Amino acid sequence: MLNDWVVMPTCLPLVLRRCHACGGGRFRANGKFRANAHHKLVDAWLLVLCTTCGDTAKLTVFERTRVRSVRPGLLDRLHDNDPALAAELLQDPVVRRRNRVALDWDGAWRLDTGGSDHLDREVIDVAVRFAAPVPVRPVRLIAEGCGLSRAEVERLAADAARSRAGPGHDWVSARSTPCPKRL
Repeated sequence: MLNDWVVMPTCLPLVLRRCHACGGGRFRANGKFRANAHHKLVDAWLLVLCTTCGDTAKLTVFERTRVRSVRPGLLDRLHDNDPALAAELLQDPVVRRRNRVALDWDGAWRLDTGGSDHLDREVIDVAVRFAAPVPVRPVRLIAEGCGLSRAEVERLAADAARSRAGPGHDWVSARSTPCPKRL
């Protein structure tokens, strides 16, 4: 039976960036925006607060953009300080690259396994769906979903690989053997 697991965000991730005031490295977004118009041009920033000193930094959403080229709905969401828009923009790779920031998802997601009926089975089939692009390793998902440590999951995976290689084969040397050259 196929189990459906869902990785869901619980809050906005922290923004990894150096603070110019205190030297801290983590900022939290509170969903506030600042927009500034210059005649027919508009700038917009997502405001983030340093977790150490509380100083405000700005992440550029767009700058020197013609007002007519910005969707009216987007401008309305900026003026309303829409927290969902903040989540969308933090996950946008273009915004992250433009501002040279990374995201820290530790403690900002949870795994919904749909119950604990799979824990007593020896073999389970799992399909994982991500509600947001949370970067998490498969070993961590399996460990959290099955209530095991990551080391135990890695040991079980190594045992399974060894048993698939057959008797008398070392699974490490079987994987690291180079392919023969073709003539």
